[in-house]
Amino acid sequence: MTAKVIPLARKQPTLDPMLALTAQGMNDVNAVILERMQSEIPLIPALAGHLISGGGKRLRPMLTLAGVQLVGYQGDRHHKLAAAVEFIHTATLLHDDVVDGSELRRGKAAANIIFGNPATVLVGDFLFSRAFELMTEDGSLKVLKILSNASAVIAEGEVAQLTAQRQLDTTEERYLDIIGAKTAALFAAASHISAVVAECDEAKERALESYGRNLGIAFQLVDDALDYAAEAADMGKDQGDDFREGKMTLPVILAFARGDEEERKFWKSAIGGHRTSDEDLAHAIGLIERHNALADTRARAQHFAQRAIDAISIFPESKARSAMAEAAQFAVARGY
Repeated sequence: MTAKVIPLARKQPTLDPMLALTAQGMNDVNAVILERMQSEIPLIPALAGHLISGGGKRLRPMLTLAGVQLVGYQGDRHHKLAAAVEFIHTATLLHDDVVDGSELRRGKAAANIIFGNPATVLVGDFLFSRAFELMTEDGSLKVLKILSNASAVIAEGEVAQLTAQRQLDTTEERYLDIIGAKTAALFAAASHISAVVAECDEAKERALESYGRNLGIAFQLVDDALDYAAEAADMGKDQGDDFREGKMTLPVILAFARGDEEERKFWKSAIGGHRTSDEDLAHAIGLIERHNALADTRARAQHFAQRAIDAISIFPESKARSAMAEAAQFAVARGY
């Protein structure tokens, strides 16, 4: 079956409807986050706060908040659970920056650069622990299973990405498996639990899980395209990070597959870590553009975003459904 194409929006899609929809709920979630990141050890809230207050979109907890509105849930269990989702995400970012040796995160110095690798890893562990406290306080074994499984899958995805690093034989299928684990698993879980707390039927659970999973894949595809398309100031990170780290993302996979012998020779040297200068990055971007690898990466992202939108079509039209659909369109259209 041919995938549907997202209809062209009359205006550039934004996160504004999602932000408006979840604004009040996010105030409650942020209060939980602020309370639970505190510790008698001053370094812990200082380091955690550096990242948590660093201007992230908070899209994952917003998915939980939007989901409960979509299904008409009237309680407040989702506030702690959305905070748990954000703690899991923040912990993985802290660990990722240590693994990758990142210098920037959201346009600021990464926590590991300021506080050092040991403290960054340990505070990441602290936030994971806080997340599990919040899950157990909720009392639902089903919610605990969903979020704990997502945490394990994320770790597996990160290890899979590490083993694929500098491996030019990485296929598109393997790449999609990796981002499905390291990114989409938490998107899926964040959406899924909103149906669980509302005690929805299995069809609605599957719909929300599918929405989050496909949105997460679309989001990561665009993230990987932006590494070869945007200025660091727009992205909040150094352009070319993935290139210099030898990460096999879809733009590289496509450009390598479509390249001639001379181009493949360049990619082997570059991804192998032997050609990582600014001039080499510019050459890589040129090859990626020559073979339409960025356009095709975004086209694949559009496909998954449409799958996300289709997944929630089982719900009646509402402000929540409209905001969630536009968030999926934004994930593809964004430039940061």
